[in-house]
This record gives sequence, C-alpha cells and structure tokens, in this order.
Amino acid sequence: MSTPDFIPRDVRARLKDVRLVPRRAVGAHGFGLHHSRSRGAGLEFAQYRAYEPGDEPRQVDWKLYARSDRFFVREAERDSPITAWLLIDATASMNQGDAARAQWTRLDAARALAACTMEVALRQGDLFGLAVLGGNGLTVVPAGTGLRHRDRCLLALHDVRADAAWPVETTLRPLWERIAPGSLVLMLGDGFDANATLFAQRLAAARREVLAIRILTAEERDFPFRGGHRFVDVESGEEVLTDAASVRGEFLARFGAARRSLAMQLAANGIRQVEYFMDEALDLPLRRLFAMRGDTELA
Repeated sequence: MSTPDFIPRDVRARLKDVRLVPRRAVGAHGFGLHHSRSRGAGLEFAQYRAYEPGDEPRQVDWKLYARSDRFFVREAERDSPITAWLLIDATASMNQGDAARAQWTRLDAARALAACTMEVALRQGDLFGLAVLGGNGLTVVPAGTGLRHRDRCLLALHDVRADAAWPVETTLRPLWERIAPGSLVLMLGDGFDANATLFAQRLAAARREVLAIRILTAEERDFPFRGGHRFVDVESGEEVLTDAASVRGEFLARFGAARRSLAMQLAANGIRQVEYFMDEALDLPLRRLFAMRGDTELA
C-alpha cells in the first residue's frame, strides 16, 4: 500500500514558514525527553542548502551568490528539545461532514492537520508520536522521527475510523506512560467531549504543554439551513425536526456561548486553543496557534 498524502500541494509549500517551539524551555530532564538538532533560524551557523521556492530572501547568502551565480540559504543549528504528540479524537461525532466541502468530515480534517504538524516536526528534526482515541479504543504510534516513522504514522491515520465514545480512563493508561513531562501535546477534535477536556486538563496539570485545535463545520458557524429540517446527533442518534430559520438566532447564540465557555475553561488550565472551520486553509489553524506564542518564530 502506498503512503497516503493528506496535504494539498499549496499547503505543503506554506508549511515551510511554520515553526513548532515549546512555550517554555524544558532542558534535558524527564524520562523520555529527547534532544534533536534541527536546522532553522539561530545563532550558530550549521550549513548551506540550495534555495527552494518559499524561502525568505533574507536567508539567501548574497556573497556566495555573487561568487557562484547560484542561490544558497544559510541554516543555523539549534537545540530543539521537543517531543510532539498528536492526539486525535476518533469518536463518532468526528464523522460529521459539511456541505461546504463534500465528502470531507471532521476526522478527515484532523488527519490532514496531524499530517501537516508531522511535516513541520520532521523538518525540524524533532520527535513526534500519534495517538488515536475512540473507534477501537486507543491506538498509539510511539514517538520517533525520520521519513519511515512519518510514513508509519500516515498509514495509521489512513486506517482510523470514527466510532464509539471517548475511551475509559483505564484504556488511556498506556498513553500516560508514553507522554513524558515537557512534551508538546496537540489535541485535534471537535472539543465538546467533557472527558476529552478533562484528559487535556490532567495532561496540562502533569507538566505537559497542551494545545488544541477545535474542528468545526462551516454550517455550525453560519447555520445556513432554511425551512423544515431534521437535525441528527451523530453519537446518540437523537433527532430534532424544526423550522431552521426560527431557531437560527438561538442556536448561534448558544453555540457561541458554549465555545467561549470552553475556551475560558481551557485557558484557565494553561491550554492554548484555536478554532478551525472546515472551509479554511489547513495551515491557518497552525499559524493561529503558534503566532500567538511569543517565543515562536514565523518567517
């Protein structure tokens, strides 16, 4: 089976500008925490490489260009003590699609966002692991790096199916043992499962740096429905038949209040969250997430 590619070509090109940097330096303490050497902006010169489309002109060594008539980019070497974990919500609610993008679900968006984050971590030389929660309970690909490891993670993503509910606490114990203190944890899901929120808070309290991308549909944002409409809860199967126009205002108000309440709850526990609507570019939530961080460099 060929390795699936979840990243559109234009998005892949823009990912070169994204950097994963932890909020706080964590040093070399803590079992399971690894150091890597990654190429990027820094103080200590490491090497030259050929210019690629998307590189910043300020990175070009113009003196070398004058001598060789070829474009080369200067890269510096920095310590990068990052182990990034991607936690994907694969419960039944992730099956929800959106008319704005046919045949694409929340789970598809989560797969693609995870793949984007892996590409950034791979470029930086950092370790990354994958955990899928829901569906068959818990699936874990231990942290590693390199192209072969990336491909193992992508194949695991390809096999994910959204089903059932958030795993019980005993099922999650192996994941606790894998994610070391100081790790960077990115949670990808719709964000409205109380058990998932509790798990994120526990991780943050245990010295894991937790970030979250809440995946929402454009229909949830805009509520474009008209006339009589049947709304179905994809997890419980409960149905509500109503006149869409008459409930639009109330839905948008209550949905907005719920989103704000959850964002405040996460922020109070030191968890940074951004929202991603499924009609937006895939790299946008990563830019939103990391551009908010004072120690993150965006070219």
